[in-house]
Amino acid sequence: MRVLVETSARHLHLSQEHLEILFGKGHELTVKKMLSQPGQFACEEKVEVIGTKGSLKMSVLGPVRKDTQVEVSLTDARSLGVAAPIRESGDIAGTGACKLVGPEGEVELTEGVIAAKRHVHMTPEDAEKAGVKDKDIVKLDIESPNGRSLTFGDVIVRVSASYATAAHIDTDEANALAPGKECYGEMTK
Repeated sequence: MRVLVETSARHLHLSQEHLEILFGKGHELTVKKMLSQPGQFACEEKVEVIGTKGSLKMSVLGPVRKDTQVEVSLTDARSLGVAAPIRESGDIAGTGACKLVGPEGEVELTEGVIAAKRHVHMTPEDAEKAGVKDKDIVKLDIESPNGRSLTFGDVIVRVSASYATAAHIDTDEANALAPGKECYGEMTK
């Protein structure tokens, strides 16, 4: 099945508690741009993420979540000096630590830094057409208009009626591919 491939740049998701510490009591996220996944949006708010070696200013994605999570590439993790195990979104137990600094306060995260496992969001209808189910592992063959076509293995399938079908890779993976403006891949088992 042919799927849209999108690059997911460094970002973070905040819990309500951490949002209010960083931006002030009662603060609500400000939508900057809607993202391809229904209900998800990039925010005007930015947070400084500080590791043992450096810091990066990162965009917040909304809406708020139960737990704060920082998603970086492995290159970002090295420049920050933080551990960022490759994990599925939400699987943050025992992951890297960092400090978050906002205009109104700071948060010392004891865990929550990950490099997101490459994945493909799918509607139940598209998953059925492709013959896959939630948590299946697939390959993604991506043709690059710039002569750097690649096959990514270990792509996890995530199926939900609240998703739009699209694969997500991080900036390290996208840089290796040099995908151009719009990119599609062929998903195979």
